[in-house]
Amino acid sequence: MKITKKEALTIPNLMGYFRILLIPAFAWRYLTAQTLPQYYLSVVFLGLSGLTDLFDGKVARRFNMVTELGKFLDPLADKLTIGVVFLCMTTHYPWLWLLVAIYIIKEGFMGIMGALTIKYRNRKLDGAKWYGKVCTAISYVVLFVLLLFPSMPALLANVLIFVCAADMVFTLVMYLPEFKRMWTSPH
Repeated sequence: MKITKKEALTIPNLMGYFRILLIPAFAWRYLTAQTLPQYYLSVVFLGLSGLTDLFDGKVARRFNMVTELGKFLDPLADKLTIGVVFLCMTTHYPWLWLLVAIYIIKEGFMGIMGALTIKYRNRKLDGAKWYGKVCTAISYVVLFVLLLFPSMPALLANVLIFVCAADMVFTLVMYLPEFKRMWTSPH
C-alpha cells in the first residue's frame, strides 16, 4: 500500500497522530504527578485523546477523507492509548494487571489472526464490530471514572475493573467466529 502525502495529511489522520503523541504526555504526567492539578492534567490529555477519537471518524466520513491509513491508524491509536493507560494505572489499582493480561491476550490474538488472514487468505475484517466498539467505549469509561475519582473505594474500583475484564473476554469470544469464518470460507 503506497501512502500519498495528501492521504497521510488528512485532518482525521492528523488527529490520529495527535492521539498517539498524547500517549507519552499522559504517561509522563500521570506517573510523575505530585499534586492534584498535575494529576488532573493527565486526565485532560486522555480527554483530548477521547475527543479526537470521537471526531476523527465523523470528519473522515462527512468530508470524504476515509483512507486506508486512517482505518489502520485509528484503531492503533485506541489500542496503544488504552494499553498504556492500563499499564500506568496499575500503580494505583493492582487488579488492573488482570485487565493488562486480558488486553494483551485479546489484542495479541486479534493482531496475529488479522495478519494471518490478510497474508494467507487475503481477507480482513470489514471494520470494527459493534462489540469491539462497545468494548473500547467501556474501557474508556472505566478508565475515566477511575481517573476522575482516584479516592473511590477499592471495592467499587475493582467492580469496574472486573466489568471491563468480562467485557473484554466477551468481545474476544465474539470475534472468534468472525476469524473462523474468514479463515475457512472459500475465496
